[in-house]
Amino acid sequence: MKLFNTLLISTALLSVSAFAQEQELKPAIDAAKEINESAARSQQKIDGITDQIDSKLQQFKTLNKEIEGLEIYNNQLRKQIANQEQEMADLNAAIDEVSVIERQITPLMIRMIDGLEQFVQLDVPFLPKERAERIAGLKSMMDRADVAASEKFRRVMEAYQVEMDYGRTMEAYTGIHDIDGQERDVEFLRLGRTALIYQTRDASSQGVWNKQTRQWEELDSSYRTQVTKALRMAKKQLAPDLLMLPVALTD
Repeated sequence: MKLFNTLLISTALLSVSAFAQEQELKPAIDAAKEINESAARSQQKIDGITDQIDSKLQQFKTLNKEIEGLEIYNNQLRKQIANQEQEMADLNAAIDEVSVIERQITPLMIRMIDGLEQFVQLDVPFLPKERAERIAGLKSMMDRADVAASEKFRRVMEAYQVEMDYGRTMEAYTGIHDIDGQERDVEFLRLGRTALIYQTRDASSQGVWNKQTRQWEELDSSYRTQVTKALRMAKKQLAPDLLMLPVALTD
């Protein structure tokens, strides 16, 4: 019985001692728990800050790439602008040159037209109306402001080319010719600028232009067949063949 009491007392003392120790350790345990919780919260903040830093760093890298791309693009634009400015300068210089050329070429074209008119007046008198109208058209064109200088020059050169081609072609055309004071319907034959001959429709009369005297001279009937043949050749009604026609000599 005494032994049992002693055990009870010992157990009670142990319980009291453990409770006392627990009470003494509780502040330390609570403090440790608080530290752990604080550390966990700090770690969460650190993780959050780390995530923010990573995000900002990624944004920084992205912005750097964009900036590099913009710098390359701006450099390219600067080169293009420089080239455009150079082209504008060249264009302005060309415009100035064109203005100078236009001022110089206009008097030249006027002299060319006057020279062409004099040439036609002194030339064999074929297609007089057509050639006179062409020259009159050139003179009228020179007074027009709505026709560019380039077009005017082209037209003048075209007229010169037409006159040059006359010297290499054979042509037949109809017209009215004064024969012995009477106007007769005739056919004209032009052999380049070598000969200009007429023949009446009934082939009863024919004549040739004399370059030296600058007058028409009547041809005798012996040329009638050759003139008729030549007219048919000029009209493409007969194949080219040898012709015996009068040709006026020039000095």
